[in-house]
Amino acid sequence: MVDSLRILGIDPGSRKTGYGLIEHSGNRTRHLASGFIRLNANDSLADRLLMLSNELGKLIGEFQPDCGAVEKIFYAKNAQSALTLGHARGVILLKFSERQLPIHEYQALKVKQTVVGVGRAEKSQVQHMVKILLNLKNALQEDEADALAVAITHAHLGLSRNQLH
Repeated sequence: MVDSLRILGIDPGSRKTGYGLIEHSGNRTRHLASGFIRLNANDSLADRLLMLSNELGKLIGEFQPDCGAVEKIFYAKNAQSALTLGHARGVILLKFSERQLPIHEYQALKVKQTVVGVGRAEKSQVQHMVKILLNLKNALQEDEADALAVAITHAHLGLSRNQLH
């Protein structure tokens, strides 16, 4: 019997960061929790990053994941957006490192390919497939679905490469 693995997927954002916790055991994947951390757009970047750090720390403490999975950023609307998103990703990577939790990174193209079967899938297709794969009844927010999708990707790709941690 394969031990279960709790994976906390994160979809980084400077205004809204999605999270999704799944448990993967053998060939079964189960949804445990998901949502998003909303950051106040009127706050300074430093204040938003501090809030992101604090809220993510609370989630890690509450959920006790075995590892994290985060989407790599390969595209942003402009250089400023990319830089801001990079800061948010830095906070996320640091938070997992502080807790000595392994974190695995996946390109958005790979996440979409794994979950939907097509690397250029639309966000709505990702949301639909995540609901099907996790047998969820309620609608998912975009950021929440993306975070669950990256966690599912690690469950399927990372574990197939024997990267349990």
